[in-house]
Amino acid sequence: MKNLNRRNFIKKSSLTAASLYTAANLACSEEYEKTPSGGKYMGDFAAPKLDLIRIAIIGVGGRGLGHAKQLASIEGTEIVAISDLHEYLVDRSVTACINNGNGRHQNITRYYGDENQWKKIFEEVKPNVVIIATNWLNHASMAIESMKKGAHCFVEVPIAVTLEEMWDLVNTSEQTQKHCMMMENVNYGREELLYLNLCRKGIIGDLLHGEAAYIHDLRDQMNDEKRGEGSWRPFHIAKRNGNLYPTHGLGPIAQYMNLSRGEDQFKTLVSFSTPAIGRNLYAEKNYHESHIWNTMNFKGGDLNTSIIKTNLGRTIMVQWDETSPRPYSRLNLIQGTKGTLAGYPTRVALEGGVPGVTENHHSWAEKDELGELYDQFEHPMYKRLGALAKKMGGHGGMDFMMLYRIIECLREGLPLDQNVYEGCFWSAVSPLSEASVAQGGMPQKFPDFTRGAWNQTNPLAIVS
Repeated sequence: MKNLNRRNFIKKSSLTAASLYTAANLACSEEYEKTPSGGKYMGDFAAPKLDLIRIAIIGVGGRGLGHAKQLASIEGTEIVAISDLHEYLVDRSVTACINNGNGRHQNITRYYGDENQWKKIFEEVKPNVVIIATNWLNHASMAIESMKKGAHCFVEVPIAVTLEEMWDLVNTSEQTQKHCMMMENVNYGREELLYLNLCRKGIIGDLLHGEAAYIHDLRDQMNDEKRGEGSWRPFHIAKRNGNLYPTHGLGPIAQYMNLSRGEDQFKTLVSFSTPAIGRNLYAEKNYHESHIWNTMNFKGGDLNTSIIKTNLGRTIMVQWDETSPRPYSRLNLIQGTKGTLAGYPTRVALEGGVPGVTENHHSWAEKDELGELYDQFEHPMYKRLGALAKKMGGHGGMDFMMLYRIIECLREGLPLDQNVYEGCFWSAVSPLSEASVAQGGMPQKFPDFTRGAWNQTNPLAIVS
């Protein structure tokens, strides 16, 4: 295993330097929590209505291009600027917007060529909304600048990488009274919306436990080391050891449980990683010995398991694995006193059985047997937008539904489905897990990004 003694390498997974870094980060977070931002709480914030959503998109690789195409098709939008390092990516997205916009996007300003071109957007075209789909390290700084320049910002996952960045996002959002939403698209999946409605209706009783994951073999990203996610994402796995991509699985579970929204709150986290073996073996097998991936040792454990404890004593298991050869899964399990809902595959078990399908809770009702359950409890928003969303695409339509809902809320002056605090709580799993792993699984306290105001925030409604 290329200059690597596995036993010694595993021992080094809790380096003193990592422990010192995470301890300093947590101490800094405590100081932020004690110091009010001077702004107003954003939990149920509804911005003034915008008749026309003037959108700038920063970063138009795979995700940004998809957002550009879909936003251009939604009524009430005008794409005013697109920015990327690469001119051909900007041109490709501009063409896509023109082709999908029914003549509404004819004057799109292009920005490309260096890392600071995007900053010109605010003075030259004055967007009121900015979409940020760049690499993770740029999310927080770009969002903060966008809010300070008068725009609402919508940020790809994770919302930020460090706790300090998350506090800066919260403070800036409160001070500027601008939305800062992490675009967690999975919350708009059909199964996730169905389960949200079932939880709200009390079908599975009092909620006790959730299981969330991002299990997705992404080793092939290493083939794109010169551009795209392969040029930066594997470096996180090489340098960090924790749960690096928690929000796809955790976001829906947090909404089922009403975490940070009046009912319950994140409290503590413990985290453990497996040995870091798979990426090193993959590099050794697939690349020349002098290739960049064979000049480093990947520090991040192949699989991380984190356990969250809430104020009410509920538990959530969050797993992350982008290395192992196994099928994709987000788990998406929510367990209550009257039954359990689960994903991958979609299945339901209820005390007394699922009517017309099972006799008791000792067997699952599988997805193709849940027609009546869907008929009775399909989320109203999916009933309204599901067919259009499937046609427009984006992870089965969830991307389009998320973007459509964002535009709808902005035009109608409604609170967003996800607030800045939720984006920070869900993303905070990563730095907290790194701290816990570095300290041998010691519990880590969640910062309260709401400074105690979470119990004033309304639960997410079942919007129609």
